[in-house]
Amino acid sequence: MRVLIAGASGLIGRELSRQVETAGHTPVRLVRREALGPNEIRWDPATLVLDPSVLDDIDAVVNLSGASLARLPWTSGYRQEILQSRLHATRTLTDALRRSTNPPTVLLNGSAVGIYGNRPGEVLSEASAVGTDFLAEVVTRWEAEAQLTPESTRIVTLRTGLVLAKGGALKPVLPLAKLGLAGPLGSGMQHWAWISLHDEAAAIVHLLTSTLSGPVNLVGPTPATANDIISTLAAALHRPFRLPVPKPILTFLLQDAARQLLLADQQVSPQKLLDDGFEFAQRTPATAIAWMLRQP
Repeated sequence: MRVLIAGASGLIGRELSRQVETAGHTPVRLVRREALGPNEIRWDPATLVLDPSVLDDIDAVVNLSGASLARLPWTSGYRQEILQSRLHATRTLTDALRRSTNPPTVLLNGSAVGIYGNRPGEVLSEASAVGTDFLAEVVTRWEAEAQLTPESTRIVTLRTGLVLAKGGALKPVLPLAKLGLAGPLGSGMQHWAWISLHDEAAAIVHLLTSTLSGPVNLVGPTPATANDIISTLAAALHRPFRLPVPKPILTFLLQDAARQLLLADQQVSPQKLLDDGFEFAQRTPATAIAWMLRQP
């Protein structure tokens, strides 16, 4: 397959490109500069520009493009960038898909578990109701934009959790853990929907040739709290886990980002992905963190 990837230079996109090649497919990267060779295609999502004819020999599209949620704080201007970057990228792709004479057979579009909001005491599946906060609104509109594709194109929305990787959401925690300064965030008992970077990319490769459609939760199979994940990271680094950051301090410093990223309780199930035959390589936070720390 020729797999067109938007966001190929990002954390997930780089690992996905590697695994796409390993699986025997050809990654084709969307770039915002002049294309350098047959496996790059220029686009400009800010102005909704993508020549639909370039899709004629593309089999699948993976859209991971969007401003990082890990960039803090979320100012009012950056909140608009979080939303608009996702809507513009997705609209650019769906417009081109509709205008293509031979559209790709599948669109795997980015999404996030943030759609569920803060849901303590629940186990969340793809059928669960959506939340009402800022992230839930962003993801709801993002997924709706992805639906505007030709009927012949299978659509999957990739509801991704916390990706365990050195450059991911743990990036600000890792140096603190190395210094022995890690501890509970708030109570630390909130469930975090995590997944290893390896399994995130592997699940996307699996979904290229699956028959699944609609939302699919991309999260690890073992439920874990924030304390479980950060204490496991500290232990892997042979450092203590004892310095808490109280909830009022987190919310004062980071406001909505603290409430919706760090303190939200989301026990999300990947049962739909498991039932489709996907096998996780890292089934626990401990194995995911061990894999992460082995990476350069």
